[in-house]
Amino acid sequence: MYKNNFSRLLVVLLFSSLLGCNSSDESAKKNSSNSKTATEYVKTASFTDLQGNSVSFSDFKGKVVLIDFWETWCKPCIASFPTMQELQEEYPNKFQILAVTPGFTDTREDARSFAENHDYDFNFLIDSNNLHQKLGVRGIPHKVFVDTAGKVIKQSVGTSGAEEDYKKVKKIIEKHTDSTGEESET
Repeated sequence: MYKNNFSRLLVVLLFSSLLGCNSSDESAKKNSSNSKTATEYVKTASFTDLQGNSVSFSDFKGKVVLIDFWETWCKPCIASFPTMQELQEEYPNKFQILAVTPGFTDTREDARSFAENHDYDFNFLIDSNNLHQKLGVRGIPHKVFVDTAGKVIKQSVGTSGAEEDYKKVKKIIEKHTDSTGEESET
């Protein structure tokens, strides 16, 4: 009897975990299918910086932008920061990182303390207008890549390790910009 109950429980847990493993692209499409698209949400997005000022996504038009949803307790999030910093330094006129705290558990003070104690040139922002909910973000790290015109190109969850993440992001930057930093025609 215990074995039979255990088997049923195992099947239920497995089925539940499969339901929860939606890809970020599917989640974003489901959330946006009733009204706006992910691109429309991103183009009109605004955040709050660590000093309490409003920051509009449109301020970054002309660069490939990575909206990186993260929190201070997320080890994979923080592990990807050195790689993203390297890419931002390699492409200063083409690539911008918005390190956005969705506020799952972190406060503005948590993010401010982290930013002050680490040497990253990111725009550390608070998701004060719930973009993460509009895009269907269910877990972090969740990365949203946006081209120079403000169109969402890709969303991804998790990390592939420093070397693979570097290659993937570099490819996105180079595909969506030319040598002058303008968007490529390809």
